[in-house]
Amino acid sequence: MIIDHKKYDLFGKSMVQNIRIMAPFTFDFPISDNACFLYMLQGEMQYHRDEDRVNIPHKHALFLNCIQAGKTISSLNAAGINEIMVVNFHPDILKRIYDRELPLILQSAIISNKSVELLNSNFLIEKYIEGLLFYFQHPALVNEDILVLKLKEIILLLAQTPNVQAVRTIFAQLFSPAAYTFKQVVEANLFAQISMNELAQLHNLSISSFKREFARHYNSTPANYIKTKRLEKAAELLLISNERITDIAFNCGFNVLANFTKSFRDKYQCTPSEFRSGRGIVYLRVARK
Repeated sequence: MIIDHKKYDLFGKSMVQNIRIMAPFTFDFPISDNACFLYMLQGEMQYHRDEDRVNIPHKHALFLNCIQAGKTISSLNAAGINEIMVVNFHPDILKRIYDRELPLILQSAIISNKSVELLNSNFLIEKYIEGLLFYFQHPALVNEDILVLKLKEIILLLAQTPNVQAVRTIFAQLFSPAAYTFKQVVEANLFAQISMNELAQLHNLSISSFKREFARHYNSTPANYIKTKRLEKAAELLLISNERITDIAFNCGFNVLANFTKSFRDKYQCTPSEFRSGRGIVYLRVARK
């Protein structure tokens, strides 16, 4: 049950909201055309996405694209008051306040459908939230210029978090809302230094759902398919480039040289250096017969 709800609008649309909710509760977001920053001021909530559940502890935040993401939160405690601060990011308002050029954080060339990111406790963001609370306590001080400044401020702070890549991806979806296919996301990230869990997140899927979907598209496991493609790419680079073997391994997604060398030997029956020195040509000739 919502026991208190205050908000300020910017250019006719909700920009910042302070909401106090009595537990237990389940709250469904209305379908919206914006992204939002949801900060836990008091209590602890849980975000629902398919079979996934993401806990949002006190002083943590959730940044999400409200167009593509799941839209349900619920309380984790049986009783008590939960308080959240929500900042909304509407694409038309962002274009209006950045009338010359959108900042880099609102642009992304990453091929990903990721629409949700959990942000850990952050001192600067805590101070930002304290500033918003001050304006809710002194509404006579609030005007359009203040709200524009506060909107730009949180965007600058998000650009300084360790989650900036995910934040950029989610912001960019507001301006290019088309979703990528499952295979487009996989192929675009084959050689990236990311874990299986992170790759699943780029699809907005749990790891179990990602593995099922991968098997449906590729008739293989993610680990086998991705390792094979990375080794094939490394073998190609060994023959056509003068890059160091360590650099080739890293650029093909292997972050431990020993693991790369073992996997390469298992597949090609020689070390990467032997492959480069001539064994690779022999291997390719035999493979083509």
